[in-house]
Parts: sequence; C-alpha cells; structure tokens
Amino acid sequence: MKKFRHELKFYITERDYQLMRDRIGLLLPQDKHSVDERGYMIRSLYFDNMHDHDLIQKNNGVFRRKKFRIRTYNYSDSVIRLEKKSRQGEYILKSSVPITRGEYEQLLEWDYLFLKEKEDPIYQEFYFYLNNYYMKPRVIVDYVREAYIGAMSNIRITFDKELSFVTNTTDLFEEGFVSEEVLDYPKTILEVKYDEFLPDYIQQMLQLDSHTRSAISKYVHCRTASIRYHGL
Repeated sequence: MKKFRHELKFYITERDYQLMRDRIGLLLPQDKHSVDERGYMIRSLYFDNMHDHDLIQKNNGVFRRKKFRIRTYNYSDSVIRLEKKSRQGEYILKSSVPITRGEYEQLLEWDYLFLKEKEDPIYQEFYFYLNNYYMKPRVIVDYVREAYIGAMSNIRITFDKELSFVTNTTDLFEEGFVSEEVLDYPKTILEVKYDEFLPDYIQQMLQLDSHTRSAISKYVHCRTASIRYHGL
C-alpha cells in the first residue's frame, strides 16, 4: 500500500544547482528515464474545473488538496500515465495508472465512460470528477527534470529546469506547439522527496539549512501564466 511521503521544495540559483548536482552525482545514480546528463523531458496535462477549484485551493493554502494530470516523457506516447497527486501539508502521495494513446484521445473527445470499466480506484475517481465537477484540460506544463535516486528512505532528488506552459493547445501530442517559460532564468526548482527520514549526509551535501523552503506549484505557475497570456 502506498503511503504519504515528505516533499521539500526550494528555488535555487544556477551556481547552487551546479554545486549540488556535482556533489549528488558522485553518490547517487540518475533516474532511469534520463536520456542524457541533463535528464529527461516531462510534459503534463493538468485538469481543473471551470472555476479553477484546484488552483484556488492551492493559492488559499488549503491543507488537503489534489490534482489530476496526464503525464508523458520525452514527447513520446510510449508511456502515458494518469496521475493523482494528493497533498496534506508537506506530505504527498502520488498514484499513477497507465492509459493508452487511444484512451487519451477518447478523453479529449469527452468520451470517458471507459474509465468506469477499469478496476483501479484512480480511474473511477477521475471519472467521478470529470462527470460531477466538470473537470477539463486546463494547461500543459513542460520542464526538464534531472533526477537522482537513493535506496535509503526511498530518496529522490530532482532539479527541475526550463519550466514552461504551452500557449496554443491542450493536446499533449499536438505538433507545432508553442511554449513560454514562466520562471526567470536561471532559476531552478530543487525537490527532495523521501519516506521516513532524510539522511544527514544528504542534508549536508545539499546544505538545505542555508536555503529557504517554498510552497512551489508548477501547475499554479503555469496556469496563472496561461490566464495572463490569454487575458482570461
């Protein structure tokens, strides 16, 4: 059974990023999704209702909240995941199930009855929110993730770069997409996830005490930028 994990987030400078990645890279391997030393591309389509309920909850600091998204890697349709991310304060729980390219296309056409036929609760819950809360695609979020993993306490350290939103479509596989960065260069997002505890050597290597934690939401950054861009 999955359980909630700790998640710490920080904005870091280019200099901090270079120092941290050099240190961590000596001890921890990169994530298997990595295509080169820079990491891999993550593209996610986020859903929210017509009133931007999830966006407002985040901005209001609601303790318990959730987000649904469809995630792909490296612009490929070989892996498509329907994900639900739940949060309680600084604790997170990510649940993920596969969908096919055909099922993804059905969702874009508002044909989502197939979700009721699947056994995993995530499909059923997504169907419930689509049907009862009129959730719909709101924004595509892009970034490059450089990830390092450790077995102790299931540690995952990620550097997320080039955070952008897609301006002209909400189709993950649309050709000719146009994206726009939302963070001032060279700001990078550091995320540290772990189960029970964070080993001292990780804290010391990253010098976390010298950095200020932030309540960073990539969805909020990109959805807010999208609203400004489109003048909504």
